[in-house]
Amino acid sequence: MSGAPEIAVAMRGITKRFPGVLALDTVTLEVHRGELHAICGENGAGKSTLMKILSGVDAPDAGQLEIAGRPVSFTGTRDAEKAGVAIIHQELALVEELSVAANVMLGREPRGRFGLLDEEEAVRRTTVCLNALEASIDPRSRTGSLRVGDQQLVEIAKALSLEASIIVMDEPTSALTEAESACLERAITRLRAQGHTILYISHKMEEVFRLADRITVLRDGRLVQTIDARQTTPAEVTGWMVGREIADHEFHGTRSHGSCLLEVERLCLPAAGAGQTDRLHDVSFRVHAGEILGIAGLMGAGRTEVLETIFGAGGTDWNGTIRLAGKPVRFGHPEEACRAGLAMVTEDRKRLGLFANLDVAGNISLCSLARATVGGLIRRSRETDLVAGPIRQTGVKTPSPQAAITGLSGGNQQKCLIGRWLLTQPKVLLLDDPTRGIDVGAKAELYSLIDRLCREGMAVVITSSELPEILTLSDRILVLAEGRVTAELTREEATEQKIMAAATATAR
Repeated sequence: MSGAPEIAVAMRGITKRFPGVLALDTVTLEVHRGELHAICGENGAGKSTLMKILSGVDAPDAGQLEIAGRPVSFTGTRDAEKAGVAIIHQELALVEELSVAANVMLGREPRGRFGLLDEEEAVRRTTVCLNALEASIDPRSRTGSLRVGDQQLVEIAKALSLEASIIVMDEPTSALTEAESACLERAITRLRAQGHTILYISHKMEEVFRLADRITVLRDGRLVQTIDARQTTPAEVTGWMVGREIADHEFHGTRSHGSCLLEVERLCLPAAGAGQTDRLHDVSFRVHAGEILGIAGLMGAGRTEVLETIFGAGGTDWNGTIRLAGKPVRFGHPEEACRAGLAMVTEDRKRLGLFANLDVAGNISLCSLARATVGGLIRRSRETDLVAGPIRQTGVKTPSPQAAITGLSGGNQQKCLIGRWLLTQPKVLLLDDPTRGIDVGAKAELYSLIDRLCREGMAVVITSSELPEILTLSDRILVLAEGRVTAELTREEATEQKIMAAATATAR
């Protein structure tokens, strides 16, 4: 038909099975050239699997993939890249020991005379991609030394360097600050103006409706709906995603607070290198039993450093006082903190949380193995019984406790990590951006779980890159900027505007 949109990608009857799981069930999807097409669904709905098939990571068990009207069959990511498809993975796939430039150009390294690696050309090309994202990252720096947000920008730059006509973005802003997300959105606008097609996975409804032309919703591996973004609402899309309405959470005013469980006074953390400013300076706060303290701030403000220092994961090179249940503590290792009644869920589950070679049960029981051993040997039956409670309590969706942890969705992996720490029965729970990459349904479950833990007397300290989350959960909010406290707000005082004003304030 004349004037009909050109089809850039067609996926017809795509089916994919994994052991014990039907990940995709005859999914059919058409994406127009030059559009931004959002793919929405709960964790485990099949979004990432569908995109991995498009990008050559996985092969379908049935169905046909077409690019620009031509049937294609990919045996790997190289085939997909040759066909003009690039993917930005939710789980970072970078080589930490290599430089940023080496990661961006990996497998496509520029060569000079005699076939030798041209490092300067690699740096130049990488700089162009980073500049497109307005990212001030040194292409020569070691990738493993970067924070998660900067590593995410490197992953995005890597995809841009392929100059692909079709770009898959799987939760690209999950580790980015609002300013970095705005830079990415400007880059997306430029890419679309150049005719690129973008498939965009996100759990952030505001982001989806701000960017998307059309929205496709998956649930339990099946296609539920494809619709023009202007013809629907976030509430309607969320309902399609979870098959039920998600009620707005309102926890304020009902939790009672007990004695002070964690007290931090004038916490200072020296700079990592010469000539740099201190990472933390005179940070003080208290958290009571049954209370949630939210810590807000831009990337690099010191949120993670506060939690790591308390938990003994940042070394002992700090000044100040930390008291746990009134007793001064200085943990040299997280194991000491765990024995004392502290627990911490890290922001980077792949690098700092999960053990890919262990199954679901092994990952959950890791910090409580003594309860599953007899004569120094792990009894699988005891371990299975031990982890049944956390699996049920956190709502982990898994075929069995012996299933591979890598076969679970990102949200279910995160639930396993929270379940691991709940087994230790902590007094204080430290949560560093715990819902990054988790869908609205799973978030609702975790919010209820955190609220319930507080009602049972636990103290919780939570950081988040999403201000609505901080405002929903917190009794009080501490705002950091450049390693200093710039505001402390009660839940009645706090607004997004006040938090952002404090987060962007120049530290004095």
